[in-house]
Amino acid sequence: MPACQHAWELTNIKYGFVVFEKCTHCNGLRTYFSHEDHPMIGDTYREDKCSWTCMENAQSIQFDLQCANCGHLEKFQDLMGFLYCTQCLPDCKVELLRKEYELKKSWAIVAFGFLPKNETRPFSPERLQILTDYFNQRRDTSRSTITVLSYDLIEDFSRCKGDFIHDVGMLSLQPQIRKTPF
Repeated sequence: MPACQHAWELTNIKYGFVVFEKCTHCNGLRTYFSHEDHPMIGDTYREDKCSWTCMENAQSIQFDLQCANCGHLEKFQDLMGFLYCTQCLPDCKVELLRKEYELKKSWAIVAFGFLPKNETRPFSPERLQILTDYFNQRRDTSRSTITVLSYDLIEDFSRCKGDFIHDVGMLSLQPQIRKTPF
């Protein structure tokens, strides 16, 4: 029996924010996904010796992908969103790959997971390929493609100035009903 030619669809969609916190004691950086509307920047709280402050938040969604043909469900609860490389660090592995892919008419985006990275598993090549397939399955790939890279390639995220990619209309946690332009 031939393998399924997966037709991926979004499922289990959750709207929210990626929240970045920094500790003034240990200089640690961590992230989490919040379902609350606009976590307050500047909020501070203590955990043992650490003093964590909300430094930034960015709109994002969490989702899983399910194949419409065979029903296979691929969970992405460790995915917090996608970054667009802004070319801020010329020696960054993401930037070097971005340049390489650009020559092949492929646009790189970065699958972003939780920080600190040492407490999470990296995205496997198979899961990155599933995301890549999802983004390319409805595109005219003769013109260009999307390639999904892992945030593990970013050596020092505290120096990265990548932009979070967010959907138009994600100004609240309530999904927007989209009107067609015609």
